[in-house]
Amino acid sequence: MSQGKFVYFFGGGSAEGKAEMKDTLGGKGANLAEMTNLGIPVPPGFTISTDACELYYENNKAYPEYIVKEVEQHLKKLEAQMEMKLGDHDNPLLVSVRSGAAVSMPGMMDTVLNLGLNEKAVEGLAARSGNERFAWDAYRRFIQMFGDVVKGVPHHAFEGALESIKMEKNVENDNELDADDLKKVVSRYLSVYKDAVKEPFPQDPKVQLWAAIDAVFGSWKNERADKYRAINKIEGLKGTAVNVQSMVFGNFGETSGTGVCFSRDPSTGENYFYGEYLMNAQGEDVVAGIRTPEKLSTLQEGSPAVYAQLVEIKDKLENHYKDMQDMEFTIQDGKLYILQTRNGKRTGQAAVQIAVDLVKEKMIDKKEAIMRVAPAQLDQLLHPMIDPSVMKEIQPIAKGLNASPGAACGKIVFTAEDAEAWFLKGEQVILVRKETSPEDIGGMNVAQGILTSTGGMTSHAAVVARGMGTPCVAGCKELIINQENKTMSVGSKVFKEGNWCSLDGTDGLVYEGAIDLIQPELSGNLNEFLTWADDIRNSAKREGVADGFGIRANADLPVDALKGREFGAEGIGLCRTEHMFFDEEKLKSFRIMIVADSKERRVESLKKIMPLQTEDFEGIFRAMDGLPVNIRLLDPPLHEFVPRSKRDIAELADIIGISKEDLQVRLNSLEEQNPMLGHRGCRLGITYPEIYDMQVEAIARAAVKVQKEGIKVLPEIMIPLIGTYKEFIPLRENAEKILKSVFEETGITVEYQIGTMIEIPRAALTAEDIAKYADYFSFGTNDLTQMTFGYSRDDVGTFVPEYVNKKILKADPFQTLDQHGVGLLVELGVQRGRSTKANLKTSICGEHGGDPDSIDFCYRAGLNVVSCSPYRVPIARLAAAQAVIRN
Repeated sequence: MSQGKFVYFFGGGSAEGKAEMKDTLGGKGANLAEMTNLGIPVPPGFTISTDACELYYENNKAYPEYIVKEVEQHLKKLEAQMEMKLGDHDNPLLVSVRSGAAVSMPGMMDTVLNLGLNEKAVEGLAARSGNERFAWDAYRRFIQMFGDVVKGVPHHAFEGALESIKMEKNVENDNELDADDLKKVVSRYLSVYKDAVKEPFPQDPKVQLWAAIDAVFGSWKNERADKYRAINKIEGLKGTAVNVQSMVFGNFGETSGTGVCFSRDPSTGENYFYGEYLMNAQGEDVVAGIRTPEKLSTLQEGSPAVYAQLVEIKDKLENHYKDMQDMEFTIQDGKLYILQTRNGKRTGQAAVQIAVDLVKEKMIDKKEAIMRVAPAQLDQLLHPMIDPSVMKEIQPIAKGLNASPGAACGKIVFTAEDAEAWFLKGEQVILVRKETSPEDIGGMNVAQGILTSTGGMTSHAAVVARGMGTPCVAGCKELIINQENKTMSVGSKVFKEGNWCSLDGTDGLVYEGAIDLIQPELSGNLNEFLTWADDIRNSAKREGVADGFGIRANADLPVDALKGREFGAEGIGLCRTEHMFFDEEKLKSFRIMIVADSKERRVESLKKIMPLQTEDFEGIFRAMDGLPVNIRLLDPPLHEFVPRSKRDIAELADIIGISKEDLQVRLNSLEEQNPMLGHRGCRLGITYPEIYDMQVEAIARAAVKVQKEGIKVLPEIMIPLIGTYKEFIPLRENAEKILKSVFEETGITVEYQIGTMIEIPRAALTAEDIAKYADYFSFGTNDLTQMTFGYSRDDVGTFVPEYVNKKILKADPFQTLDQHGVGLLVELGVQRGRSTKANLKTSICGEHGGDPDSIDFCYRAGLNVVSCSPYRVPIARLAAAQAVIRN
């Protein structure tokens, strides 16, 4: 990287940066510059850019001399503007050193406050402020934070020293210690630091500054930041910026304080000024959850002028950014300063409410509103809630703050490491902590819910849980948590690791045991919001593709079909008929058919299954009432249906009248070494045509019967696993003969289509031939992924996670479509198919149909429809609209 500008000043009413420079200044630095230019009271400072972070790593964690000089020049400019000097005996300048990437990562990287204090400067600060206690409190905080963040001195080592002084003084809270007590604390802290680091605490403020800058840049690649980016799919950033900002002090006395506020409620989205603060405290006290803060509304009573100014700034910032703002503020001796603003993290419920409200307030348009809500946030709205029918029978054991909505049940664990380990064993867990810290991110990610005994609505646990959509109850003071013994007590009741508990993050309640949860329904704001999304995706126009971008559900039973329809599906994109065979009555006859030694016996068994299969299709056609239903004929190999237990084998042998030994020989002959390459799908249809004949007849009879009832029926018959058009031709011909026969017999004709599933690479490569005979293509990307990579879905739990960790794979290809390889086959299949049949309808029906990144690809590849699990239909509706807007 060539030499250029790496440091940007802000202060005195003007700044060198602006909001649009997030990639260079990070979100925090860009917004500090923007607020300065808007005339908002921001303490002056400078931002060292993300380009410098990139150079820091390229240079083996060192800086070119020109960056060092540029930082020194900006430090002098800050000293001149503040009329103070870093480390000065009489008038010391103190600064904070904070991180700030282009994408907000709350709590993941490091911060150092009160930098610049030493044995001389603390005396100068005491004299200048006229508050000796404040100066020594600032110094002890700086030693602890510098030791912890920069040198890795364990936090508890400092806490032990502080606790010993409090015990000697017989006081409970830090703010009960006077200046002399705090001098003793500083003395012990300096000893703790020297013992741990093997050198004295640095007295040169320049050494302190560069060590802190190193630590902040270094935290870009710490384990918790890496994990946070992986969980939230944050990629392509150069690094973090570093913000060096003059300190203002909320711990100056009783007319000082610090707080965090949101221009709207981040949990519900209600247009209500929401936040918390602590008087005589620094910002870390609020977000770390060490003291339980006051509600923002009470600030109006104690400091009405400050509160009025804060409301004015809140309104100005929200109108400027046209989004809900998350702000940090400090009051120093009655004067208000804003330390940060950013678009606030919010729950799914709040995201939808705020987007809808901002449209109605004419702040943004509908397209902008659609882009404001991440598809993953809708997943939160589809999270379970406690079944109202059991609410009268249960009593909460404790109440805390409703930090993140939704309900969760799980086994109690007390560490993030245990949460991850138990999760890998298939357990549902509730992570219970006194307070969470950024190091807990991995455990928080896998937990069903999070419960803390301290901390407020803006504590680390609350903010991160809301961002993840994980139910969280914070600040539950009734809990006594013993991390060492792994117990949680509420009154006389003691809970041990592995005991079940339930949380209601919407109301802040904790319950003993596992409670029945139910799925929510779509209503109100969410329905209105998704209707906007539908209007946008249905208006999509692409060259050579039918208008609109459709969403269907994968459903095998009427109950699934109804759920898909309830969530807004426009039809069924995949009905897997094999799932219908696992019904006990059908399974028995199907097993007899599988082991039959002649076509006649197979046909006889299939005749018993057909009325039951017909009934299944009738239920699905009625549920969809006029919407298309894409039915895949039998796909898996026959060995998946054979009996395994000795009892079941003996029973089947008796029914068909052969010995158990002879039956076992037949069963063994059906076993496939590699089911992907074996006797399945259309290959079964070719060799045992009677199976597909029975299924097609069942579809035809069900369609005729339901249409006779006055319900519009649109069946689509899908032949799976085609590798060559020569497989498709005879199967289509057979199907059409049976359909024609049923229509002639009943005197009723039903509109139908016969298509195929493209899941064999050869089918995609020869799609122009298959399209001559198929009415539509549906890409089965699960199997297409397996056969393109040569991976089995069973490999997901073995080497695939390791491949993702080592960045051999960008993501698990069974969760997010591999666009470069498998995606290329999809694009080829669409292009070649349409070269033969210009209006060929194409869709995707694998699990990828519910993944937002994969949906975006499907739109770009020219597909007409995506199909996914019923519960992911709302997510797909939003992701599809965003794909239309984005592309």
